[in-house]
Amino acid sequence: MNFAQARFWGLLLLGLAVIGILRFLFRWIPGVKPASVDKAALFGLGLFLLVCVSRVTFVIFLLVAIGTYVGLMWILRHPAEKQRHYLYALIPLQLIPLVYYKYGNFAANQVFGLNIPMLRSLVIPVGISFYTFQKIAFVIDTLVHRQPLPRFMDFLNFAGFFPQIVAGPIERRNDLLPQMEQFRFRWSPADIDQGATWITLGLFFKLCLADNLSNYFDGSSTSNAYLIWLANLLFGLRIYYDFAGYSLVAVGLAQCLGVKLTLNFRSPYASTSMVEFWRRWHVTLSQWFRDYLYIPMGGGRVSWWAFNIAVVFVVSGVWHGAGWNFALWGAVHGTALVANRVAGGKIKIPAVLGWLLTMLTAFAAWLCFYETRTPALMSKMAALFTPKDYNLAAFRELAKVFRSPDGFVLGCFLLMAAAALFVEWLSVARRDEPYLFLRRPAVLIALVILTVVLLPEESNGFIYFAF
Repeated sequence: MNFAQARFWGLLLLGLAVIGILRFLFRWIPGVKPASVDKAALFGLGLFLLVCVSRVTFVIFLLVAIGTYVGLMWILRHPAEKQRHYLYALIPLQLIPLVYYKYGNFAANQVFGLNIPMLRSLVIPVGISFYTFQKIAFVIDTLVHRQPLPRFMDFLNFAGFFPQIVAGPIERRNDLLPQMEQFRFRWSPADIDQGATWITLGLFFKLCLADNLSNYFDGSSTSNAYLIWLANLLFGLRIYYDFAGYSLVAVGLAQCLGVKLTLNFRSPYASTSMVEFWRRWHVTLSQWFRDYLYIPMGGGRVSWWAFNIAVVFVVSGVWHGAGWNFALWGAVHGTALVANRVAGGKIKIPAVLGWLLTMLTAFAAWLCFYETRTPALMSKMAALFTPKDYNLAAFRELAKVFRSPDGFVLGCFLLMAAAALFVEWLSVARRDEPYLFLRRPAVLIALVILTVVLLPEESNGFIYFAF
C-alpha cells in the first residue's frame, strides 16, 4: 500500500464505505454475527487493497498464507515429539517464493553463472520478506509454545492486516493475533485522534523530507570523499524518513481501527552506540533475528558470540537484498556491534562522542546499501579512508554544490531534517518517548503546512517495497 499516493486513500475510503453499507444491511439478517461480518470485511478490505498494489503480490501472499495455515494444521495433528521435525520441512516451503523471486537471479546468474534470462525479469512481490518472516515466526511460536491453531479468518487477518502487510512492522502472534480475534469496527474518536497524529507525522517524513531529499541525491562520484559523504548523508536521511514514515502511517491507520502495532522506529539517529542504534532501527526485524537466529545459535552466552553476531548481521544484510553489497553492509554493522560490545565494558566515552562515532559508522555503511556496483563500491570505500582524497580541490567541488540555486534549497531541506532530528532527540532525552514533541498539536499544524507547501511534483515509491 503506497500511503504516499492519493489513490490509496481513495481506495481505502471506497472500501470503508462499502463495509459501512454491508454492516448496515447485515444487521437485518437473522443469525449473522456482527463480529463475523467485521472480521470478513477487514480481510476483504485488505485483499482489495493488496490486489490494487499488484496481482502477483496478491497471489503469492495467498499462497504463503494458506500454505502456512494448512501446513501448521497438518503438523498439529501429529504427536508433539514429531512436530519439530515437520517444522524443519514447513519453513523451507514457506521460504520458496521468497528465495525464488528475491534471490533466484542473483544465485543462478551472478553466483553460479548459469545465464538464465527468465530470472533477470523477475519482479519481487511487494512486501514478500515482511509477510514471509511474520508467518515463519507464527509457526515457530505456535509449535514451541504449544499454542492452539486460531480460526482461519483470525489467522488471515493476522497474516494480512493491510496497514503493515507490505513493509512491516513484523508482528508476533501474541501481540497481534488477540487483537484480530477481538476485532470490531468501533471507530473510537480517541483512537482516530491519536492515529491521525501518527499519520500526519509519517506523511511529513515521507512526502516533505524523504522525497525532497532524494531529488538531490547524486552517487556518481567515486573519488571525491566529500561528495561521497554527502551522498551517504542524503541516502541515510532519505531511507530513514521514508521507512519510518511508512511505519508511522501504518501505526496511525491501525490505531484508527483500534489496533495497536509495534513502533518500528524509535528515533535511531539519537543513538549513542551501535547497540542502541539497533534497538531503535527497524525494531521488529532486529527482534526477529534475535529470537529466531541469534538466541538459538547461543546468543551472547557462548564463547563464539562474536561469530553469532556476524552471522546474524550478514543474514540481515542479505534479507535486505540479493547482492554482495548487502552482505557487506551487514558485515560492517556486525563488526561495529562486536567492537561496541568489546569496548563497551572497558572504555567509557562521552555521550556526544558516542553519538558522533555511531553516526559516522551508520552513514558510512549506507554506502554499501545504495551502491550495487562492486567496483564502484570498492572505489568509494577506498576514497572514504584515504586522507589525500580529502584535498582542497575536492572540497571546492562540494562547496560548488551548495553555491548553486539547487544547493541552497538542498541546504534548507538538510536544516529542516536536522531540526526534526533535534526535536526527536528532545523527545527521547526528556521523556524517553520517541516523536512525542513532534506530535504536539501546534507542531502538527506546522508539519501539515510544510507538507502541503513543499509537496514534490512526483512521489517516490516507499524504498522498502523492494525488500
